[in-house]
Amino acid sequence: MKKPSFLIKLKKEGRLELVETSEEICTSYLEKAENCLKSASIFLDKGLYENSVSMSYYVMYNSLTALLFRVGIKCENHTGTIILFKKIFEKKDLYELISFAKKERIDKQYYVDFILTRELAEDLLKKAENFLVRIKILIRNLKTEDIGKLRKKFLIIVKQHLSFQEHT
Repeated sequence: MKKPSFLIKLKKEGRLELVETSEEICTSYLEKAENCLKSASIFLDKGLYENSVSMSYYVMYNSLTALLFRVGIKCENHTGTIILFKKIFEKKDLYELISFAKKERIDKQYYVDFILTRELAEDLLKKAENFLVRIKILIRNLKTEDIGKLRKKFLIIVKQHLSFQEHT
């Protein structure tokens, strides 16, 4: 028997679902992203590059979570959130950036066999700031009809994963 797709696993666990759209939750996650941006900058200035890299990733992750809640999608998993962003919004460059930042955060948080320079941490911080700006623009430009289409796209993606799983 084939193992269930990751998104279906999350759905079955109740960690991925369509919810009411929420500007309030969206705003709260954008505030978290802004705070992470401030933290990343402070860590960078203090020479705590590993922590800066981690916070730079969380700038991106929290802004992405804000975007999903604005559309009415709740995902309680980092990888799932990033996969959904790729499949629903089709922003390849932003997907690649957050995927890279996630890998860097994991490497720097859990491992010790790496060299991390100020320049690398600074570069990721700049990318995180740009990511946040671009996500805010996406959120600001969302119209009611766009949200409806994105929610339908989410349902189609989940249905396709379910259908694929049943046929394998």
